[in-house]
Amino acid sequence: MRKKDILELKKRLKKDYCTFTKMCGCYVNGEKNVILKFRETFLNLDEDEFHKYMEIAKKVLSGTIGNNILELNFPVNDEYINESQIALMKLKNSKLKDDTLLDEFYDTIIDNYDYTGNILILLFHDAYDVITKTTDNAKLDESEEVYEYVLCAICPVSLSEPGLRYCEEDNRISARIRDWVVEVPTHGFVFPAFIDRSTDVNSIMYYTKNAKDPHYELMENALGCYSKQTATIQKETFQSIIKGSLSDDEQKAEKVFMEVQENLNAMIEEFNATYEDVDCDPIILSKDDIKTLMLECGVPEEATAKIEKAYVECFADDMPLAENLLDSKTLKVNAQRKKEEHLQKQVEVLQNKLEQVKQDAASEKKLQAANENIDDEPSTEDIVKISSESTENFIEPSVSETSEVSENNNDQEDNTNSEVNEGDLTDSSGETLNSETEYDVILQVKPEKIPQIKSQIIDGQKCIIIPISDDEQTTVNGQNDLI
Repeated sequence: MRKKDILELKKRLKKDYCTFTKMCGCYVNGEKNVILKFRETFLNLDEDEFHKYMEIAKKVLSGTIGNNILELNFPVNDEYINESQIALMKLKNSKLKDDTLLDEFYDTIIDNYDYTGNILILLFHDAYDVITKTTDNAKLDESEEVYEYVLCAICPVSLSEPGLRYCEEDNRISARIRDWVVEVPTHGFVFPAFIDRSTDVNSIMYYTKNAKDPHYELMENALGCYSKQTATIQKETFQSIIKGSLSDDEQKAEKVFMEVQENLNAMIEEFNATYEDVDCDPIILSKDDIKTLMLECGVPEEATAKIEKAYVECFADDMPLAENLLDSKTLKVNAQRKKEEHLQKQVEVLQNKLEQVKQDAASEKKLQAANENIDDEPSTEDIVKISSESTENFIEPSVSETSEVSENNNDQEDNTNSEVNEGDLTDSSGETLNSETEYDVILQVKPEKIPQIKSQIIDGQKCIIIPISDDEQTTVNGQNDLI
């Protein structure tokens, strides 16, 4: 059964194209008592009634194939006479003019349709002159065949909602009279089926408004066909099989089902891409396909065997189409889950990078602090080069005193000159200081005393502090008693 076959019939249900010959009806109350029967020539109906009944007939040709519209088949057995099929053939051939056949049909529906409340059973008869089409869908004037069929619609009838209304006669607002209103059909069928633009007397196009409640008793008992599951029920059954086989871990079962849905969707997309330009039948998911899907998702062999067995038991007589088992909601949830997982990984990477940056910054700060401490320690040059502000704290010797010191130290010159040339001095690091350099203060101390030297402000004056122990000897410009 193809979608374009359904659309071809549905497009004809318009005022200018409709060719319904007869319409019959049977109104039944909640106690299954027949209240009313009627038969009308459809084209003679009032304008309003014509369009209302037309809308009801269109609903039976609406919905998704495989979910709302199912192709039901009669059992094929040469030794078995299907009475339901024969009765439908007689009803169609009578063009709804035989009251006995109509009553038998109504009784069959009433006895085998499980419903609550009032219903209206409607029957339409039509003869469609199928125009020949070329391979490029161009219509020719000649006819291939006349497709004669009956369309049945089963409509609930319920009381209208209570409320207020405007009463024009009395010019006032009053309580509204509650009416019995015919609603859109919940079930229906077209016999024979219209498949590949031709009559198929071995099939019925069955309609159900609610894909979760197709009424199998109507399919089997009233119409005499093999019952068939809707795509919605197949999808729910498929989900139950997989999750039921992995019931020990509900979270794992949900994850496996999502992966199965993702792989199934990939299989269908690959198939459609390969046969995009070819008019071929859709994928039927076989037992082997199920096994492959389970193994690709990492399902253990024991659970895979269990799923295979349950799948065959549920769908052995009617293997579902792969597209019927796709759950769009699950695919969206899985896509969202993967997106969130990807974002979570990105957040973790960024957090790790941020932590590394913090550690690097802390290490750099420690290193900078260590370098600053080293820079605060006085260097030899800082010790030797003292500003003139500190000279007032030391005694400036006179020229005569300098001469006297020179004479007193004649005995030591030989030793001194062996280390320092005449006119030169050296600091503790061994650097030569020329006597001609204009320093106001020149210190010469042992190397181990250098770390003890420091500068300090005393009474507002910068001073050089050199700690001296009792056993240490000092001299300033050759005079020992100055300090």
